[in-house]
Amino acid sequence: MGHLDHAAYGWLTPALSYVMASIGAALGLRCTVRALAATTGTSRRNWLLTAASAIGTGIWTMHFVAMLGFHVTGTEIRYNVPLTILGLVVAVLVVGAGVFAVGYGKDRGRSLVLGGLTTGLGVASMHYLGMAALRLHGSVSYDPLMVGLSIAIAVVAATAALWAALNIKSPVAVAVASLIMGAAVTSMHYTGMLAVAVDVAPSDAALPGATAMQFIFPLAVGLGSYLFITSAFVALSPTADERAASAAASADLRLGERGAAAPAG
Repeated sequence: MGHLDHAAYGWLTPALSYVMASIGAALGLRCTVRALAATTGTSRRNWLLTAASAIGTGIWTMHFVAMLGFHVTGTEIRYNVPLTILGLVVAVLVVGAGVFAVGYGKDRGRSLVLGGLTTGLGVASMHYLGMAALRLHGSVSYDPLMVGLSIAIAVVAATAALWAALNIKSPVAVAVASLIMGAAVTSMHYTGMLAVAVDVAPSDAALPGATAMQFIFPLAVGLGSYLFITSAFVALSPTADERAASAAASADLRLGERGAAAPAG
């Protein structure tokens, strides 16, 4: 049985993974709040698409930043590239199904349950697809109880996040909810990792796939940059209330100009 180290670089990878999960959650929640306040169908759809990509990307980046610190004594670790990318696609698509269920659902209670379940299962699917992409000398097994607990954490975290999107409008409250969701998603990851056991079979044979630094690290940096750039875009985009206030101010200004231009008496 190989010795597993989930934080080979100390607190660096757990802390960075938490930051990425929280940024993705914050951006996703903010976009969902914007979507629910949108006055047109196109605007709502675009905000929900952005929310799905942000949450899915944040969760995927969190997982693989954390995996940079995963080492197994007695074997190298590589990753199957197609499966790794599939995990990202699944995360975005299934999270998208969840946020669209909330964004367009008529019955908010039912939509919340459906969206939370779908999004949570998407988070868990991404995690275990990422684990299926592992290539090492040996075999990987899982503790079913810990796997079930990790899935339950994912569903509860996703449901709580969507509830926050439906009920919390203040940017400060959204930030707090994002920190909580980031902690929950990171906890789900490390709970899932506690379910892992590796039976090492030492070998000199070359492993297929890419190392974390060859593939995972550059992609994580790229997706992390996407999250930061999108966060800046969302922060600078006016809200529906701000656009309404601007339109009202413009209308008042035009009325004032007409009144000043009208001939006296």
